[in-house]
Amino acid sequence: MELEQLLDDEESLQALAPKRLEFRLPAKQGRERIDKFLTRQIENATRNRVQTAIEEGRVLVNGKPVKANYKVSPGDVIEVIFTHPPAPEMKPENIPLDIVFEDDYLIVINKPAGMVVHPAFGNWTGTLANAVLYHTGAQLSNLNQDELRPGIVHRLDKDTSGLIVVAKDDETHYALAKQFAERTTEKRYQAIVWGVPKQRKGVIKTNIGRSKRDRKMMAAYPYDESETAEGKPAITEYEVIEDFTFFSLLSLTLHTGRTHQIRVHLQHIGHPILADALYGGASVRLLPFARSESFVKNLLESLGRQALHAAELAFVHPKRREKVSFTAPMPNDMAQALEKIKCIHRSYAD
Repeated sequence: MELEQLLDDEESLQALAPKRLEFRLPAKQGRERIDKFLTRQIENATRNRVQTAIEEGRVLVNGKPVKANYKVSPGDVIEVIFTHPPAPEMKPENIPLDIVFEDDYLIVINKPAGMVVHPAFGNWTGTLANAVLYHTGAQLSNLNQDELRPGIVHRLDKDTSGLIVVAKDDETHYALAKQFAERTTEKRYQAIVWGVPKQRKGVIKTNIGRSKRDRKMMAAYPYDESETAEGKPAITEYEVIEDFTFFSLLSLTLHTGRTHQIRVHLQHIGHPILADALYGGASVRLLPFARSESFVKNLLESLGRQALHAAELAFVHPKRREKVSFTAPMPNDMAQALEKIKCIHRSYAD
């Protein structure tokens, strides 16, 4: 039996932390301390939080409380109940925003890399949501009834830059969320990746779900639309825009919206995103040519984040009932990295 993780609310795992988790350990599970095991497996959990849960009797193995030094065994069923400290009140913050478009109903923003979209454990302030609250004077949708995500229709990873839309009222929020759910929006990304895909154009189809090796990561599984499949279906279309022999610039279109979808898919086909530390794109071992270690180190340090940018976004405006399209230019850090790659490419081509 594979390791299973049953969540009451999958979104809570991604946003704040789970309230209840259950692990069923497979026959091949190795023995290790339960506090170490749970810290490694649970996203956003620290060892202190896990140990506190154990001390308070909120970690059960086969229905009974255990101590932190208990060693997990094959066949164990582990139940974890987390209680969160109350979230601090979300406050407007005067943080500059790169606003691409705004009207009475919505705002389209070019989010910089390094900015978290909404507050969560470890990032209570300095988020896009805090900034938008200040900008609008707290005039935002709260359709999702989450005080920490007012107006947030969709998300971008912290270190992904680019376009994101925020709703000002519930009706607009509902209409936009419906378009995202029904996959009628258009989302195109730019990515600098290691190597060059053999096919100039292609479609990547897999399922995407939590990694069994590291539950803080996502992983690709065989494409399967059945309800019993591992993960959920994910489809990404790509095209090589520029070929630099050792690297390439891709345009990517999302046909689904899974967590870390582009990052997982590009790693899956052997072309991880440049400087993506989580999915294999930030290793100096990926030396593209002889004596290139210093070049690669400089490239990775100058970026400091995955080279992924949400460049285009299109949807039907909920009030105007017409398609609207927006673009955001490649940010300076990616553009500068691309220039360095072009220079090295030209020197090898000559």
